[in-house]
Amino acid sequence: MISSQAHLLATATGPHLYWITSRAAGIAALVLSSLSVCIGLLMGGRLMRGRGPDLRATHEALSLATLAALLVHGLTLIGDGFLRPTLADIAVPFVSSYKTLWTSTGIVAFWAMLILGLSYYARTRIGMQRWRRLHRFTALAWVLGLAHSLGEGTDAGQTWFLAMTAIVVLPALSLLALRWLGASREPQAGVA
Repeated sequence: MISSQAHLLATATGPHLYWITSRAAGIAALVLSSLSVCIGLLMGGRLMRGRGPDLRATHEALSLATLAALLVHGLTLIGDGFLRPTLADIAVPFVSSYKTLWTSTGIVAFWAMLILGLSYYARTRIGMQRWRRLHRFTALAWVLGLAHSLGEGTDAGQTWFLAMTAIVVLPALSLLALRWLGASREPQAGVA
């Protein structure tokens, strides 16, 4: 019985399996990255620094899971029979003719997240202070990914998608705004 139901599901989704997989991976990446940004901002901000549990392992796991979901999101599109993208279409900004601006925004966000996320493993070579300054750009990459999902996403106008996005994105945006507001209030070096 389970085998026949699985066969029916595979047959029903067959021509759209790659598209559905890509959409699901994109949504997973949005949720995972939003949670990772929240935890990262909590760890680095005044709200939690030095208090509570050490969340570095959780932040790292969410970041790596985000990168894996983003890889699935992009690579499964190669199998899509409708778009028929090439590897260049999904990896190089402004190559794809499909919603070029939003596609390129997503590609730039992916490369930035990949480089910035994996820079964690080279932070001793980069230098901790330089790495911390560099790592702050991860929030910008996340915002670009959010723009990609809202601008190009198949489900972007759907109520369920907007509600889910608000649930995971608004806390991260709030923490990011608090961080930026706090940074703008700090006196600059050499300024009285």
